[in-house]
Amino acid sequence: MTIRPAKKDDVVAIVEMIANDKLGMLREIFKIPLPDSYYEAFHNIASDPNQELVVLENESQIVIGTLQLSFIQYLTYQGGIRAQIEAVRIHEEHRGKGIGQRLFKWAIARAKEKRAHVVQLTTDKKRPEALHFYEKLGFKATHAGMKLHLP
Repeated sequence: MTIRPAKKDDVVAIVEMIANDKLGMLREIFKIPLPDSYYEAFHNIASDPNQELVVLENESQIVIGTLQLSFIQYLTYQGGIRAQIEAVRIHEEHRGKGIGQRLFKWAIARAKEKRAHVVQLTTDKKRPEALHFYEKLGFKATHAGMKLHLP
């Protein structure tokens, strides 16, 4: 298996995985051709040096996993860097095989390379299985997260 930066050709496979769960199917539009908004977002992510969108390919070079790692520079922690993990997905046929754990180990190692002092993520309360998975990896629910959805 190989973890590599995502390419434009991977966007369809990534969006398909993102849309393929009970919450994703409510907010994503997975159809071929994909709406241009996904390609615009990919371009913005790929051109930002603080963003790393990666895919995990199996031995047949088929994309079976993805995540986005964002590096956030800020003034607290003496000018520290936070690594934010988002949009983690493993293709449904490959779940439960340690692939997600492998992807997270890569992300944590990458965060250390970039000298981040913390790796953080959020998970929807409607995904208790994800919360359990993250806790098994050593993540702790130390803060209360809040969101304000804008119209």
